Amino acid sequence: MKDLKSKITLVTGDITKEESDAIVNAANSTLLGGGGVDGAIHRAAGPELLAECAGLGGCIPGEAKTTSAYKLPAKFVIHTVGPIWRGGSYNEEGTLANAYRNSLAEAVRVGAKTVAFPAISTGVYRFPADLAADIAVRTIILFLKQHNEIEEVRLVCFSNESTEHHRKALEKHLSL
Repeated sequence: MKDLKSKITLVTGDITKEESDAIVNAANSTLLGGGGVDGAIHRAAGPELLAECAGLGGCIPGEAKTTSAYKLPAKFVIHTVGPIWRGGSYNEEGTLANAYRNSLAEAVRVGAKTVAFPAISTGVYRFPADLAADIAVRTIILFLKQHNEIEEVRLVCFSNESTEHHRKALEKHLSL
């Protein structure tokens, strides 16, 4: 587990400032920008990102698509659509795990060695933050166990509360 611990970093901050090969955008299914992380990434990247996204034909929840990062301090933006929380009876947990897994698979596909993630679906999509952090950390660890290509996954939390949920999930899953 020591090697895995060195590959996962937890930070509180602004994902649009992260210098990494790829940053993950918690997008909506149109990929045409929105609020929260999605809007911030589109604003920071500039209008070229919207133009490229317009040609992608959207994205279904749990899937991921990659674009250039334009004015962001990254090479790529991996857009993924997390689930809207509807009480847990609509495979929201599986869809969220797929969003993380497919984003990491996209990172491998484009050759990204470092990836920064926001807390997908925990804003306007209302996914319970503690459960989302647990799913994120568990899915990332399982992926990294099978893929050595990724050197670092940065969990970029916008709030101290989100950081604490992720810290607890990391302690839980990395102490197994």
